[in-house]
Amino acid sequence: MTHVICHVTPDQQKGGMGVRFCLLGLLALTVTSECNYSPEPDQQRKLPPGWVSLGRVDPEEELSLTFALRQQNLKRLSELVQAVSDPSSPRYGKYLALEEVAELIRPSPLTLHTVQKWLVAAGARNCHSVTTQDFLTCWLRVRQAELLLPGTEFHRYVGGPEVSRVVRSLHPYQLPQALAPHVDFVGGLHRFPPTSSLRQRPRSQVAGTVGLHLGVTPSVIRKRYNLTAQDVGSGTTNNSQACAQFLEQYFHNSDLAEFMRLFGGSFVHQASVSHVVGKQGRGRAGIEASLDVEYLMSAGANISTWVYSNPGRHEAQEPFLQWLLLLSNESALPHVHTVSYGDDEDSLSSAYMQRVNTEFMKAAARGLTLLFASGDSGAGCWSVSGRHQFRPSFPASSPYVTTVGGTSFRNPFQVTNEIVDFISGGGFSNVFPKPSYQEEAVAQFLKSSPRLPPSSYFNASGRAYPDVAALSDGYWVVSNRIPIPWVSGTSASTPVFGGILSLINEHRILNGQPPLGFLNPRLYQQHGAGLFDVTHGCHESCLNEELQGEGFCSGPGWDPVTGWGTPNFPVLLKTLLNH
Repeated sequence: MTHVICHVTPDQQKGGMGVRFCLLGLLALTVTSECNYSPEPDQQRKLPPGWVSLGRVDPEEELSLTFALRQQNLKRLSELVQAVSDPSSPRYGKYLALEEVAELIRPSPLTLHTVQKWLVAAGARNCHSVTTQDFLTCWLRVRQAELLLPGTEFHRYVGGPEVSRVVRSLHPYQLPQALAPHVDFVGGLHRFPPTSSLRQRPRSQVAGTVGLHLGVTPSVIRKRYNLTAQDVGSGTTNNSQACAQFLEQYFHNSDLAEFMRLFGGSFVHQASVSHVVGKQGRGRAGIEASLDVEYLMSAGANISTWVYSNPGRHEAQEPFLQWLLLLSNESALPHVHTVSYGDDEDSLSSAYMQRVNTEFMKAAARGLTLLFASGDSGAGCWSVSGRHQFRPSFPASSPYVTTVGGTSFRNPFQVTNEIVDFISGGGFSNVFPKPSYQEEAVAQFLKSSPRLPPSSYFNASGRAYPDVAALSDGYWVVSNRIPIPWVSGTSASTPVFGGILSLINEHRILNGQPPLGFLNPRLYQQHGAGLFDVTHGCHESCLNEELQGEGFCSGPGWDPVTGWGTPNFPVLLKTLLNH
């Protein structure tokens, strides 16, 4: 007897195409094999701090898993990204539509057929694909999932900053050897929501003199980065920006209204978010989410803003993966996306990071600008075989995103030159090799820096980050109608830089030019033109006798603490309007 499962995805926003597929399989098909393989062959994962197990999950309970299907033509995709992102290329700015990306990288018919037969035989149901057909999300009972993926053992865990509940397996999983050429990884199994590293840093003194400020607000941002009252969007719908919220973080429109009432009187702005993708929680607002929305909408003032929101307490799926699925399934998307989300590279499998990196390539080919926070642990530190090493962060270390570090004012109560914020994440990837666009800049830093850490601490041949920076210290945020001072983290610098790029996109679009797209090739070709070079300060790292807590230090030009520096809007605008 043959089983057929058909599903049609809902049409997506503004011209997105629905995807119809059928899963065909025979009851007699076996789902086990004498030869299994592990697509994510890591040792058993450790339970993150702050999480506890509530025990095994009921075998009849249902959960959703996402299967990342092997894509085609990735070398061609990489070449296209380079061509559309390089101002010296005749293809610069000629971005691909979602359907063109899908045509290029869609899994082979053999892959689609093999994976679908395998899932049907295992009892998978209600399967959803995406436009690019390279992700398949299905529902299975826990007992079916544990049979399908030998080695898994699902428990319910509780923890995290918002006391979340998730269903995960700490044990590695295996797939039949026959699936090896067809599946990159299975999502919804291992990764726990990372905790936010935003923090408050109370000041020991209170300023009261004329000309001093009591923390970073939109007017302080606009003054430092030379934005005038006229530097706002036109309010049209042909330009938009977005931020993504995870960890059950939600914003409230009432907080945004209060924030703009307090701090937005000197510039034209929009009073509410234009579009929420996903469900908005009804509980308390989160400081992280409030900050993202308030500063994206005040730096990128009067520009239509979308929020991608983690859909509530859905235990069985990974919110970051859900966001990637949305990008693969919408034809019309905002041009700039800012994301304050990251994990240590060593906590993730290479298979997962390589595939997520490909998703960023797809976004770059479509002309999207993805900005990620560099993290708030400086160079990081961990012990490997008894030796300390720096600890890079992902997705900050992806070569296909623009990563934003953090700075502080030299005098915390004056709008002065900036220095390194010691938390600013930065360093060198242990997974991704150095991309060609940054070879010259990184070589110059390694050659000229007078205070390099010992070479055993970092991989000098890896992708180096961040690429740029902005203020990350001492922000005012309104959350749950309460103004909160001195909030700090690269979660603040990222939406600020994103909003400024949205303003530049506005000018480009009005001039008949394409949006900026993937910024890094151009950024490094122009050697940081239009950015304030941050040359003083170091970030934190291993607190041992050898380093005494100091990682990399900033200097002239690019450095792995503040990148090329912070935005000088009128100069950056002129620089990025040249092509």
